[in-house]
Amino acid sequence: MSDDRQGQATAPDPDLRHADPDVRHADPDVRHAAANLQLGTAAVARSPVDSPASERASRRWWDADATDYHHTHGEFLGVDTADGEFIWCPEGLHEGDVHLLGDVTGRRVLEVGCGSAPCARWLRNAGAWVVGLDLSAAMLRHGVAAMGTDRLALVQAGAEALPFADRTFDLACSAFGAVPFVADSARVMTEVARILRPGGRWVFAVNHPVRWIFPDDPGPAGLTAAIPYFDRTPYVETDAAGTPTYVEHHRTLGDRVREIVGAGLVLDDIVEPDWPEWLDREWGQWSPLRGAIFPGTAIFVTHKP
Repeated sequence: MSDDRQGQATAPDPDLRHADPDVRHADPDVRHAAANLQLGTAAVARSPVDSPASERASRRWWDADATDYHHTHGEFLGVDTADGEFIWCPEGLHEGDVHLLGDVTGRRVLEVGCGSAPCARWLRNAGAWVVGLDLSAAMLRHGVAAMGTDRLALVQAGAEALPFADRTFDLACSAFGAVPFVADSARVMTEVARILRPGGRWVFAVNHPVRWIFPDDPGPAGLTAAIPYFDRTPYVETDAAGTPTYVEHHRTLGDRVREIVGAGLVLDDIVEPDWPEWLDREWGQWSPLRGAIFPGTAIFVTHKP
């Protein structure tokens, strides 16, 4: 899921960070103090970042923040359990309830941006043959530790160049794990389409595009639009030398649809989860207050014809 700093998250932790640097919420800096200190984060900006720089920043960020991330979100996501859990988003939507991937029994599944692989472990226990892919070695190590002796395949690689042969998988999924953090998300769609077999399904969750326009604050300050929806300039944190230490990318709803269709995929549904009455947990900029007013997550359900 996505991270819980300024505009979102990642990784695989959906605390979107894409907010105006002038109206950032202070708490995320406390939660991520160790990673910021390790990486020397010194400034925030909105500036173009290419794929190599974005990938380097994401790898370093998730390596540095993995331990704190698991401490904050581990119980909610089931990251420390051998059987895992498949939580699509901070709204708590569970794959066991919504079945967006359909019947996974006996299916070959790729999780893109798996983090410590709680979703992949859940899919394995539901009868699938699963590969988890992530940029961060530290996140993958957490996954290995949680698995014990019953291992599944984990691969360290980026989402813009999937290291698999054409038509290898029946299904692919990503719960905030990759798409918001890559510079070329259209390339991710093309790569997933390539490795899917005909009829294969690709389902991915991202921060809802409308969230980009609001400050990253779960309280009343986060209810006022402040950033242009059509400004696709990435949110960037940098060290003193100007090297990106964290990058998050924004696409509009129309951008996402065009990327899906451009890859030759068919868009079947866009799920915008309601905030459930039972959930009083805040996750970065996600909160019951904001969730009752506008969506925090968009889940795109697609298939390869």
